[in-house]
Amino acid sequence: MANDLSSPIFHDEDAARAWLEARVWPNGSVCPHCKAENRATLMQGKTTRAGLYQCNECRKPFTVTVGTLYERSKVPLHTWLAVTFLMMSSKKGMSALQISRMIGRPYKTVWFLCHRIRESFRDDSAAPCGGNNSLAEETGA
Repeated sequence: MANDLSSPIFHDEDAARAWLEARVWPNGSVCPHCKAENRATLMQGKTTRAGLYQCNECRKPFTVTVGTLYERSKVPLHTWLAVTFLMMSSKKGMSALQISRMIGRPYKTVWFLCHRIRESFRDDSAAPCGGNNSLAEETGA
């Protein structure tokens, strides 16, 4: 990311989106619906939200955040990146309250972001403890 919180990607929505697009799509845009590469048009206009693309193959709209933990969030992308940067760069972890103080956002918002970021690291492939129906097998039910 950047070396400190003074980087433009942590304060400007357009810079944050451009930074994320460069990381997620290093070779050009990829439609998350039909997987077509470099076949999208950047939508422009007064009523169109920034960073919206339309696939020329399947005709569906998408942004760089589709399929990421930043998808469908009302929190600005630059705030997400700032919280992610602080959590990942801290050697021993960082509390939501400390991050809230550092970036000047409400504690409840930062708490929510921290939980979503931690949840994205969860490994869902692990088997349940005790196996399937282990209690039923022991009691003979």
